[in-house]
Amino acid sequence: MKLKKINQVLQEALIDSGLTEANEMQKETFSTIKSGADAIVVSPKGSGKSTTIVMNVIQQLVCEGEESPRALIIVEDKTKVLEMEELFEKFGKYTNLRVYGVHDKGDMEYDKNYISTGIDVLIGTPNKLSDMFTTAGYNVNRLRMFILDDADPILKLRHETKIMRISNSIAKTQRIIFTDQLTERIEILADKMLLEPYVFDFEEEYDEDEEDLEEEESVNPDVDDFEEEDEEIDDDEEE
Repeated sequence: MKLKKINQVLQEALIDSGLTEANEMQKETFSTIKSGADAIVVSPKGSGKSTTIVMNVIQQLVCEGEESPRALIIVEDKTKVLEMEELFEKFGKYTNLRVYGVHDKGDMEYDKNYISTGIDVLIGTPNKLSDMFTTAGYNVNRLRMFILDDADPILKLRHETKIMRISNSIAKTQRIIFTDQLTERIEILADKMLLEPYVFDFEEEYDEDEEDLEEEESVNPDVDDFEEEDEEIDDDEEE
C-alpha cells in the first residue's frame, strides 16, 4: 500500500492481507491523522473506516511501548469489538502491540486485571469503558489517540454523557470521530471534544460515483438489451 512514510512492518502486513492500494479516504486522511491533529471523517458504511482506524493506530504506536494504553477506541457493541480486534491481529502481526477489547458481556474484574498487566490499545463499548474508567482510575497520561467509531448509532443510544466523561478525564490527546453521516448530535459532541478538527467528507464523493455509474449504464445498455433487439429484427425479417 503506497502511503507517504508508512511504517514498513504495517505495509508488509497490509500487503499480506491483500490490501495493496489505499482508497481515497485512506490516502487523504493518512497525513493529517499521522500529524496528531483532531479530525472528523465522514464516509459511508462499507468504505473501510475500521481498516483506516487500525492502520493509523498501528502507524502511530508501533515504534513505542508503555504500560498504560496509548490508544482508546470506542465502538458500538460486542460484535464491533471483536471485528476490530481481528483487524489488529491481521495488520499488526509483525508488531508487538498488545490489543485488548472489553464489552458489556465481559467480566469486569478479569478485564481490569488484564489491563493492569499492560496494553497498548484498548477497544470497548461506551457502557463498559465508562464503568471501568469511573471505578479503576486508569493512567491516561500516555494516551495518544482517542477514537470514536460509528459515532451516529452510538449517539442514537444517548451515550454522549459517558463519552464526554471519558474524554474529560484525558488532558491532552488526539481525538478523531468516524461516522457514516455528520448529524447535529455529532457536530455538538465534536464542538465539546475536538480542537479545530479537520473535516473529511467522502459521502458526496460516493454519491457522485453512484450517479456516474447510473449515467454510464443508461448510455451503455447491457449486452442483453442489444441481443433482445437483434432477436426482434430477426423475427421481422422471417415474417
